[in-house]
Amino acid sequence: MQAWRVRSLGPPDEVLSLEGTPEPSPGPGEVVIQTEAAALNFPDILVCRGEYQERPPLPFTPGMEAAGRVVSAGAGVSITEGSRVAGICRLPHGGFAEHAVLGAEELFEIPDEIPSATAAAMVVTYQTGLVGLHRRAGLRAGETLLVHAGAGGIGSAAIQIGLATGARVVATAGGAEKVKACRALGADLAIDYRTDDFVAAVRDFTAGRGADVIYDPVGGETFDLSRRAVAFEGRIVVVGFTGGSITQAPTNHALIKNYSIVGLHLALYWTRRPRYIADVYRTLLRLYAEGSVDPLISERIDLTEVPKALNSMALRETIGKIVVTKE
Repeated sequence: MQAWRVRSLGPPDEVLSLEGTPEPSPGPGEVVIQTEAAALNFPDILVCRGEYQERPPLPFTPGMEAAGRVVSAGAGVSITEGSRVAGICRLPHGGFAEHAVLGAEELFEIPDEIPSATAAAMVVTYQTGLVGLHRRAGLRAGETLLVHAGAGGIGSAAIQIGLATGARVVATAGGAEKVKACRALGADLAIDYRTDDFVAAVRDFTAGRGADVIYDPVGGETFDLSRRAVAFEGRIVVVGFTGGSITQAPTNHALIKNYSIVGLHLALYWTRRPRYIADVYRTLLRLYAEGSVDPLISERIDLTEVPKALNSMALRETIGKIVVTKE
């Protein structure tokens, strides 16, 4: 089979090599799928660089989320061959290959009405949104949600989940095209952080109160500014650091303004709360059936285009999700 392999760490477009490799075999609690779709995520870039929380042994095939048909199953797995599934890939056999390995407790069966590309794009970013906004932040109807990087994969999912929860959603994005994408997703207010002061805009939008929940996958200066935009009893959800820098949170400021800083490490739920993740998938399927969520897929690419697409993502040139697909 053909698979992108990383044999040394570095930028994806420098270290990825498309190779012919043997098809993987499933271990206990795992399935092998014939990959029909694999969605790109920012952590795919970090894992190639060796900068992600989890570092698979070299060589490995990246790709966190994929969808396809089960071709074989390991011990203890009840899913039958031929079933359509989507879920989390288990490295070193990631989704950027013709076959991938998924954990049986980290996948869901795909209803016929959901295309494989859509299903693959609903795994990581929408799990992150539901866990971050519902479980960690306790977002409630009527509250104001501020989503940073709203036009990206993580942000676009959070906008949809926030609206489905009944929140008023404010989104930030860089540039007119991305701001337009946030508005098209339904954001009540979209702010170009390159030209406008989002702190002032949020305060004006909330009559001085600030945002009840701030969803931050960027970090750095964005996190520092967010502390000025958070409401009394607000919650800032730390999702990631795509901005490249990790800031220190001054606890005296959190005390004085009476807000919470909440961390989210999604992968811990896959191993420590698998039953909860199954509930998350059921919620996502319900929201999709209701028309409340639908991944913003901006590009469908061939397997050979993965390194170029990851490079564009690293440069923040992309909107929504990019999906490798055969559809």
